[in-house]
Amino acid sequence: MNNSYGIQLYSVRDAMEKDMARTMQKIADLGYKYVEFAGFFGHTAEEVKKMLDDSGLVCSGTHSPWTDLRPSKIAETIAYHKAIGNPNYIVPGADLSTLEKIEEFCNVMNFAQPILAAEGIKLGYHNHSHEFVVMPWGSTIHGELERRTNVEFEIDTFWAFNAGLDPVKVMARLKHRMQVIHLKDGFKGGKGIPLGQGEAPVKAVIDYAASNGLKMVVESETLTPSGMDEAIACIEYLKTLD
Repeated sequence: MNNSYGIQLYSVRDAMEKDMARTMQKIADLGYKYVEFAGFFGHTAEEVKKMLDDSGLVCSGTHSPWTDLRPSKIAETIAYHKAIGNPNYIVPGADLSTLEKIEEFCNVMNFAQPILAAEGIKLGYHNHSHEFVVMPWGSTIHGELERRTNVEFEIDTFWAFNAGLDPVKVMARLKHRMQVIHLKDGFKGGKGIPLGQGEAPVKAVIDYAASNGLKMVVESETLTPSGMDEAIACIEYLKTLD
């Protein structure tokens, strides 16, 4: 393939829970080059690093809780993520339904960001669709995060599309705060589906991401009929674009 792709391992969570090492090797054999973790299923950092080394995969990031960045836990969190070679600590979402909750969240993110940065780890936030909806107070959740923090944004391009936005325009607007995107397909209304089978502008997203040096992390999360089947369908579609 002309481009390199990673995969969010939440896509194959059914297989990861049963045999993490074997699943990661299968992902590598399919042609994915890097992975984004969504939990470690009880494995130590040393075990995870060995799985990465054995499979030849690289950790491009993780989806990890913002609560693990509080002062009481951040040192332990950093030690684990440094040990597996994680460059991007990405919060996959949070309850930000009120301005008070947004303030608490941003306080923790603003506390943690420079500490992570000093250890070579970027801090980011991953959107769904609701962060782009104007809330009763008159702004969007995403807009508040953009204004109140300097964190990176991992734009989930399908969820941006589902919110009625052009994901390419969103990426262009936030390009100074982006390292990685989620490459995903689906239908308006929120139904996800493997790449090339939905109505999201997948090819346009790939073209923009590739030309701007963004890492592309594939996600297809419905386990239909299994996570690995969806991972295969996505990589096979990507091969057709070469």
